[in-house]
Formats: sequence, structure tokens, C-alpha cells
Amino acid sequence: MSKCVLIVDDEADVREITQLGLEMATHWRILTACSGQAALLMAAEHQPDIILLDMMMPGMDGRDTLQQLKANAQTRSLPVILVTAKAQPSTMESFGDLDVVSILAKPFRPLKLAGEISRIMDWD
Repeated sequence: MSKCVLIVDDEADVREITQLGLEMATHWRILTACSGQAALLMAAEHQPDIILLDMMMPGMDGRDTLQQLKANAQTRSLPVILVTAKAQPSTMESFGDLDVVSILAKPFRPLKLAGEISRIMDWD
């Protein structure tokens, strides 16, 4: 069965490159959201197998979006991979309290992303 991935990023070019990389490497269904608020609605409606959530977004950032996802019974169990440009060890420690399956550093290699997600999620 095909997997469904929700990409959440406020930057259109990042969403497009990420989507293209995943589509080239897989047959997964790819959804995109440009804000935390849009992500909450899409996650509840589509129940993706994984959410790639950008940490730094205007308005509702990744931390706020994650808290709201985990507070909602419909989306609480959805796995989230946090994507951040601030992947220094000191910054990563501040993410330790977040309920995420993994943290990926930006920039990442779009054509290798599907393999990384599959490894993290233990998808064959």
C-alpha cells in the first residue's frame, strides 16, 4: 500500500523540491501545507503516514503546530519528523522534549530523503 507524506513548510521552493524528490523516488502520495494551521486541517482530514514539519515558520511555528497535533485526538498518533536549519548540537538539545520520531537537518538531499524517511520509519 502506498504511503502518504504531508510536507509542511512556509517556503514554496522547499515544498516543491521536497515533493519532487519524493515523487521521483517513490509512489507515495505527497500532500503539502504552507502553514501550521493548514497542516492541522490536512493532517486531520488525510491522516498521513508521516508529517515532515518545518520548525521555523511565521505565525504558528513547528513547535506550536506539533503541540496542537499532539493535543488533537485525531492527529495525536501521527508520526512527525521535524525539519530544521538549526541542527547544531546546542539547538538540538532544546528539541529533546518534543514528541517526534526524528529530526532532519536542512538543507537535505531531496533524492535521498525517501530512503531516509523509510529508514526512520522502518518501511521496507
